[in-house]
Amino acid sequence: MSLVFTCAPARPATRPPRRRAPAGACDSHFHIFGPYDRFPPSPTRPYTPPPALVPHYLDMAGTLGLARRVVVQASVYGADNRVTLDAVQRLGREDTRAVVVLDETEEENALAAMAAQGAVGARFNAVSGNGAPLARLEALARRIAPLGWHVQLYLTGEALLEIAPRLAALPVPVVLDHMAGARAEEGPESPAMRAALRLLEGGRAWVKLCGYRASRPPYGDLAPLARRFLAAAPERCLWGTDWPHTQFATEAEMLDDGLLFDWLLDWVEEDEALLRRVLVANPAALYAFPA
Repeated sequence: MSLVFTCAPARPATRPPRRRAPAGACDSHFHIFGPYDRFPPSPTRPYTPPPALVPHYLDMAGTLGLARRVVVQASVYGADNRVTLDAVQRLGREDTRAVVVLDETEEENALAAMAAQGAVGARFNAVSGNGAPLARLEALARRIAPLGWHVQLYLTGEALLEIAPRLAALPVPVVLDHMAGARAEEGPESPAMRAALRLLEGGRAWVKLCGYRASRPPYGDLAPLARRFLAAAPERCLWGTDWPHTQFATEAEMLDDGLLFDWLLDWVEEDEALLRRVLVANPAALYAFPA
């Protein structure tokens, strides 16, 4: 398959962070792309990334010390979840989970089959699109509730403000991608941050501290957002690499995952108990990893 890639590949090697992650640490957000001859991308995809394969991911995760993982279905594949579910099997069902994208056609037995393959949540992507529309949010939430799944949403801050009352009324937990769509330049008390914090206070929402999409180089304004979330709901904060970082157009822009992990160490201010909560206890609770 001949494809023109629209973003840079992940770094071929990851520099070690200041220290490795604690035992049982989880990367709660990353993607797998390809091989494209087996898993061709959606014809309506919003971008075309280079292949990002399981061995490359494991090299990066091993350098950081990440032993558990959550593969997230990207908009490149729409609602064709084969690549994501295949990655679960390749990475190991016991220590890997998947967040899939649903459309309106899945029968109940298809949902049950995905659950058996490691799916634990359904994603709505209102930024890149090519998946379930937000108009279907309540209907799909009702369908996945008996499976014990959650909904995961990638939203702008403006969209979060509009949809927050609907999210609070859902019958399933809600996971907010990428700092809940807040913008670092607007500070930790922006309207989007306040909306996200109200959802967290309700006890059924979680936030992923995958931060760089909320900022721009040199990313110095990210720490106040992360620390605000950690102070408000330390028991419902997650962290993920967002590997292979598809929004970077050139290799010169590409961030190193060792640096991203160092940012997390800065955000928790080297608090070992808080670090273990974010990387081990919280994902174990949400994604049902074994003790």
